[in-house]
Amino acid sequence: MTIRQILAACALAALSLATPGTAPAHHGWSWTTGQNIDLTGVIRKASLGLPHGILEVDVEGEVWSVEVGQPWRNERAGIPDGAMAEGVEIRVIGEPSADISDRRIKAERLTIGDVEYQLYPGRD
Repeated sequence: MTIRQILAACALAALSLATPGTAPAHHGWSWTTGQNIDLTGVIRKASLGLPHGILEVDVEGEVWSVEVGQPWRNERAGIPDGAMAEGVEIRVIGEPSADISDRRIKAERLTIGDVEYQLYPGRD
């Protein structure tokens, strides 16, 4: 491989890293409506790893995907280990997807039992 070919390959690699992809934005709040809704349902599945936790919550027969905080955020909010488990009733206040048919919500506050947990202080 010549030096010219190596430089061309490096330039193409750098360009591909610098060019934004076409995938829709996922993190942050840009995909939400900017308005809160209130849902109550039963957790059917919980995946609480990184980049953030996801709960599948049955709300009157419709399954909603609930984005909760990263593990450190959930801990900072005071949510005990095991509180977001299958079969637990949960109330979620947060911002839904701008496409309501997604049935996806980014949780700002959770109520488990009679305790409310604030994931994003100052967002309400």
